Formats: sequence, C-alpha cells, structure tokens
Amino acid sequence: MNEPFFHRDVLARLANEARQGRVAQGVMLCGPRGTGKLFLALKYARYLGCDHPMKEGEACGMCPSCRWWKALAHPDVHFVYPVVKDTKRKRETCDDYLPGWRQMLQENPYADLEEWNRRMDASTNVQPQIYARESDLLARKLSLKANTETGRRMVIIWLPECLHEACANKLLKLLEEPPRGTVFLMVSEEPDRVIATVRSRVQRIDVPPIAEEALVKELIQHVGVEPGRAEEAARRAAGSWPKALTDVTDDEIHEAMLQDFVSLMRLAWARRAREMKTWSEGMAAGGRTRQAAFLAYTGRMLRESFISNFHQPELDYMSQGEQEFVQRFAPFVNERNVRQLAALTAEAQEHIERNVNPRMVFFDYILKVTVLLKS
Repeated sequence: MNEPFFHRDVLARLANEARQGRVAQGVMLCGPRGTGKLFLALKYARYLGCDHPMKEGEACGMCPSCRWWKALAHPDVHFVYPVVKDTKRKRETCDDYLPGWRQMLQENPYADLEEWNRRMDASTNVQPQIYARESDLLARKLSLKANTETGRRMVIIWLPECLHEACANKLLKLLEEPPRGTVFLMVSEEPDRVIATVRSRVQRIDVPPIAEEALVKELIQHVGVEPGRAEEAARRAAGSWPKALTDVTDDEIHEAMLQDFVSLMRLAWARRAREMKTWSEGMAAGGRTRQAAFLAYTGRMLRESFISNFHQPELDYMSQGEQEFVQRFAPFVNERNVRQLAALTAEAQEHIERNVNPRMVFFDYILKVTVLLKS
C-alpha cells in the first residue's frame, strides 16, 4: 500500500486513546467517498495488533502481527464487506472473495464500491450486500482464541449501510456482548442508512475531506504533476484523493461524463423524445455504480452552471471543457429552477442506489429536466 496517507491527526488521536487504555469496542469512521476512511481503519487496526507499537499510531513493522499485515492475512483480523451472490461460481460470502479483496486493498486502499464491483465481476444491475450468513460466520471466527500477544481481534466492516437487515440484527448481538479483546471498526459513507441500534453501539468519528493543500502536495510529490495542474485538480476534487488522481491521470473518464451531461441537456432542451429514450437506455446499460457517479457529476455541473451566472472566477471549479459548455448553458439554470433540478437529480440518484429500474429512472429524469429547463 504505497498510496499517500492523509489523516495522521485522527490516527494519532485514536492511538493516544489506546495508550491510555481507552480503546472503544466499536468505532464507525464516517465521511464522504475518497477521504481514506478504509485506509485509516487499516492503519489503526495494524497499530492495535502490533506487539511493539510506536507513537502517533505507527506499528513497528517487525513483530509477527506486522508481518501478517504485509500480506493482509492476519489471523485475528476479519473483513466484512458487500458481495454479490454468484451461485454459478459458488461465491456467496466474504471469504469466497477474500483473495480479490486483499489484492484490491494492497493496490488501492482508497478503492470504492464501483471498483470492488469490477473486481468481483458482478452483474451490473445487482447491488452488493452483506448477507445474514456473514454474522454467523463472524461469530464462529470470534469464538476462537486470539493468535497474538495483545489478545486483540479486529473486525473491519466496510460499508455497514449495505448490511442486510437480518445480518444487522445478528451483528447487534456481537456488538452488545463482544468477545473479549474484540474491536469493531466500521467504515461508512452513509451512516444514516445504518440501522439505529447498530449506530448506537459504536463511537462515531467523522473523517473530514482532505485539505486542498495536502492534495496539491501529494499530486506534486507522489504523481509528479506540475503545480498549476495539481492546484486545479485539488480544487475540483472536493477533498477526495481518488477524484484528484483521476483528474490528472484519466481524462477519458472525465470527458465521457461531460459528454453524457452535454447530451442530456441538449436532448432535454430540444425535446427529441426518441433520442431521449435511446439516451436513457444507454445510461441504464452502464451499471448502477456508474449511473450513480454520473448523477453525482450532473448535480455538480448544475451547481457550477448556476454559480457561473454570478461571474466570480474564484468560485469556478470546472475544467476548460466544462467551462466552454457552461458558458452557453448557464442561463438555463437559474433562480426559477435550480432547486428543483437539484432535488430531481438527488431523487434519481437515490432511486438508482435503491435498485429502481434504471431505464424508468433515467427516462423519467430526462423528461422532467425538459420541463424544468423550459420553465
């Protein structure tokens, strides 16, 4: 894991509490995508399991626990994460996907659900979940004796908002009466979707977006980006390392998002119904994580378009290509419709994330955008 690590202050605070004997049995790291919450959880878990931990949250790197961590194969660390049941290949639990999970974390500890879906080779329209059987398997694992001197076991639950209700209820029993020495570390992007009884059993820690200055520094030192380009990417990244990295390394993805947005708005304005239907079918074929990402991008571009009407360059977070389109498009996003457009986009994104038929969602969305643009 050679990626830069940003939240050393949060890790140092957790490590200081641990040195004082105040290790919470349940912690939920919350924050937006791309801020490194999972990376932080991995760092903290490694520190807790280390036989000779150092200050500021760093592990020694030499003890048996640290050597296990290098391969992400620590016998006292258990991972729980969303998966897709694949009966053909007999994969239905986290353990069935564990080799791919370890490889992903070693290559990119900032990975998101979209990347994990690709690595699972999951069906594009199936939403990953943490199924009920995982809690039974976890209870069995935690009944075994710890393998290290510290006696600690760590359970890292990535995206607990994906817990199936039956799994969440069983997990609650483990949280209420955790086996001796067990620490639960949850990593959530949507903590309000985690059932209230589970949220009430853990200590919530909000992980803030990464500071622009820190992103600029790492883009220059870690990636070799020239300073001006790094500053532009950091401004647009909204505190996300993957977004900043994508901005400077993958122009094709960014350009595709922009073209989809341009097509959406031009078709909506022209009211070409047949082409609008074709566009919505094309979006529906892209996979739910890609669809949700596009709607999030659309929400940002609508905000940028509205702000552009005030002619204040310091508030401009767009690329040159985005600016060129928005210069002509901005007048159509105004005080009369901006709130409704934002609410409509957020509603469509929520429907996609809740497995509503994407063809219906996108066709309904473009029809309503047509009405609002003409208002």
